[in-house]
Amino acid sequence: MARDARGAAEGPPATSDAAEEYRRRREEQRTDSRNRILDAAVDCLIEGGFSNATTPRIQARAGISHGGLLHHFPSRSALLVAASQHLASRRIAVTRERAEEIARSYPEGPDRLQRMVELLWLTFHEPHWWAALELWTASRTNDEIAGSLLPEERGLGGVIRIDIDDMFGPPYTAHPRYPQVRELLLSSMRGIALTYTFDRRDPSRDPHLRTWQDLVTVMLEVEGR
Repeated sequence: MARDARGAAEGPPATSDAAEEYRRRREEQRTDSRNRILDAAVDCLIEGGFSNATTPRIQARAGISHGGLLHHFPSRSALLVAASQHLASRRIAVTRERAEEIARSYPEGPDRLQRMVELLWLTFHEPHWWAALELWTASRTNDEIAGSLLPEERGLGGVIRIDIDDMFGPPYTAHPRYPQVRELLLSSMRGIALTYTFDRRDPSRDPHLRTWQDLVTVMLEVEGR
């Protein structure tokens, strides 16, 4: 450790204000390093899949030392799971904003339902979906990834369902069939989205989209309308 002219070890400034500023800068540096690592891992996952997202590649892309990477993420599995959740959280925030725009334009009625269904479907074609899919596939034969992924995906699933509830809004979420409709949309959209791994096409023209829109409009029809 470096020492000053009097032989004292260097460290944080002595005054409380200076020490607080020092701690703030250090925290900003840690946050910046962590985000660079996560962004690099996401890019590697999306561009080349799970096999491409190696620790050396992520480290080089983030411009960080091996020790710095290990300080934040002690294992590759922990890093990749954290990266997937990091991207999903950011994309969920964007989807939430889009849903709010739709809700302002269409407070209630079939148009609102159909546009919310379309928005939900398009989330299955964004980068966070493909990153998650890479990890889901890898977890089939990798117990470490499966163990790290399960609690994170359960937590994220709860957040996604809350956001979907907000997307549809009252009185639709109060409809007795709403829980069935929500789960049907999630499970069927997830299944159809898998076919896009080998049959790349325009998701906005998928024939299932109109089926989902019609189904939701009929099943969530509010009495008296």
